Amino acid sequence: MAVRRVMPVIPSEAQQESRDFYGLLGFEEVMNLGWILTMASPSTPAAQVSFMTGDKTAPVSPDMSVEVDDVDAVYAAVRDSGAEIVHPLQDEEWGVRRFFVRDPNGRVVNVLSHR
Repeated sequence: MAVRRVMPVIPSEAQQESRDFYGLLGFEEVMNLGWILTMASPSTPAAQVSFMTGDKTAPVSPDMSVEVDDVDAVYAAVRDSGAEIVHPLQDEEWGVRRFFVRDPNGRVVNVLSHR
């Protein structure tokens, strides 16, 4: 398994202001679904940060996202470990396959692969 990127997910009701502020730091908008806005570095595209009002299809909002090359294999390993699956593995309409798991610190991690 390979990790492709790790990105913080910041709860936010100030997406426009966040976009403007992080733009000052060199980030550019790469995705905006209305409820989640993702900014990335043009020179290092895996350097990203997201701002979320609330997750559209899950019961909780994640604290961070981890993109992996094989989400099904990671899901099986996490499930077999006994870790708490917060949101089941599923395909989303915006082109990712993902699940949420709670880490030992109580943080919710969105684990995903692009389809």
